[in-house]
Amino acid sequence: MDKVFYKRQLIDLRLKISKEREAKKRDNQHYADQIRRATPVSRASLRKAKISRADYHNRQIESIKRQIESVMRSMRNCKR
Repeated sequence: MDKVFYKRQLIDLRLKISKEREAKKRDNQHYADQIRRATPVSRASLRKAKISRADYHNRQIESIKRQIESVMRSMRNCKR
């Protein structure tokens, strides 16, 4: 593989991170709106769902960061 391939991968992965961060913001806003309109009984479950969804996005972002590190290592080991 050449460095151009790895550079394209890095661009794609960085784009994925930005999309995941935007999705996290959208989900947080969505749950915040739902919590404001919810009955007191359902608020606790919505808060748990909001936390769970935010954790999911954080795990996805960390996974992509690990992929970026892997591509960076591969790029350093590339001969050209």
